[in-house]
Amino acid sequence: MTDRIADWTKGAEAIVYQSCAACGNVQYFHRSFCAACGAPDPAEKRAGGAATVYATSLVCRAATPETRAHVPYNIVLVDAADGFRMMAHGAEDLAIGDEVTASYRPFAGKLIPYFEKTK
Repeated sequence: MTDRIADWTKGAEAIVYQSCAACGNVQYFHRSFCAACGAPDPAEKRAGGAATVYATSLVCRAATPETRAHVPYNIVLVDAADGFRMMAHGAEDLAIGDEVTASYRPFAGKLIPYFEKTK
């Protein structure tokens, strides 16, 4: 197994996904194998940041004391142009089908992906 590429979970301004050389499957959550065919060590790649909003949900009640200062905030499910789906934060004016681009913002003490309409 090779060294992992740093992403937003490690404080870097990047979204990292995996691509299987054996079957072409693209997956977002890091695994040591391809979830589709079981091949070992799928390649890691940096996402370009472009996506389309699949679903959106405005959070109006804080789940933790750390998130209370951020309420209301929007959680979005996006289909990345790179071929995977992920959940992230997004601008409150987003709607299903909007073309969006990722940036990174602080939230409850961590750096997180944040999607806004593509300009």
